[in-house]
Amino acid sequence: MLTYIQINAAKPRDKAWSLSDSQGFYLVIQLNGSKLRRFNYHFLDKQKRLRLGGWPTISLSEARGRRDEAEKSIAEGI
Repeated sequence: MLTYIQINAAKPRDKAWSLSDSQGFYLVIQLNGSKLRRFNYHFLDKQKRLRLGGWPTISLSEARGRRDEAEKSIAEGI
């Protein structure tokens, strides 16, 4: 699982790259240095991606909470 230290230490590279957290949740580090949270999931046999907000606007615990809410909604078929 990601920590605040790992997120703060992540620097931009030649192309966008990601740091994995857990359960399809990850952080994308863009070329300009922005850090965006994403969540990959499957719905109706298709892979989808949900945007959970940017760092540091959305805290790590809040983003994990949003991921958990999204998983619950997906399980309910919403």
